[in-house]
Amino acid sequence: MVFSLTWLAQVLKDAGLKVAEQPGWQDRGRGPMGTVRGVICHHTAGPKAGNMPSLSVITNGRPGLPGPLSQLGLGRDGTWFVVAAGRANHAGAGSWKGITSGNSSFIGVEAENTGKSDDPWPPVQMDAYRRGVAAILKKLGADSSMCCGHKEYALPQGRKPDPSFDMNAFRADVDAIMKGAGVVRPPIPAVDDKARPTLRRGASGDLVKIVQRAIGVSADGDFGPRTEAAVRAFQRQRGLVPDGIVGPASWKAIDGV
Repeated sequence: MVFSLTWLAQVLKDAGLKVAEQPGWQDRGRGPMGTVRGVICHHTAGPKAGNMPSLSVITNGRPGLPGPLSQLGLGRDGTWFVVAAGRANHAGAGSWKGITSGNSSFIGVEAENTGKSDDPWPPVQMDAYRRGVAAILKKLGADSSMCCGHKEYALPQGRKPDPSFDMNAFRADVDAIMKGAGVVRPPIPAVDDKARPTLRRGASGDLVKIVQRAIGVSADGDFGPRTEAAVRAFQRQRGLVPDGIVGPASWKAIDGV
């Protein structure tokens, strides 16, 4: 089946965000979407340790609720995991702005967080959450009011607690980004001054091997999660933004190894 949300990954990439496309995501869904009106924000209530430990559950579901459980996951490091292009079981019974067909009318985002007070939201994750939602709403031609929390959508009221942050403040920040008033990092350049492309998770080939040798991991040419973690460690050691992406600044540091 051809699903309608196959634009998700590119819209997030165009916003300068880190994106990890999950195998088969373009063909994954419970069925087709209807008219997509907005975004519902969630937190996973998953484990406290790890970047995106709930990814398998989001993708495959849990007993009594088949997956996908959202179209998107958001890791603690700000990486967007693209899980599905079709309908997902994320909303349940509820209403927002008079819309009651949550699963077919809203894109679901499951951000990794326990929802407990001892699990603060990392600034890099919240920054990515705001900017990703802003990019999606722009694509939909919707304003920030069409972003709601699951706790706001779900009925009866109080049925859901997620996400644990203030949705009014979140919408205000999203609105500022959409209007160009928010602080938005510029996208990482596609190439450096030596015409070497920016590399991130999912890349492959000889340039990836060069990076892997420089950062001390097995040079198999596959930019997977282990390579990304090693890139982040390398970036931290050199005072760079530890985003796991090899752009111009990281290439320059690699040249000095």
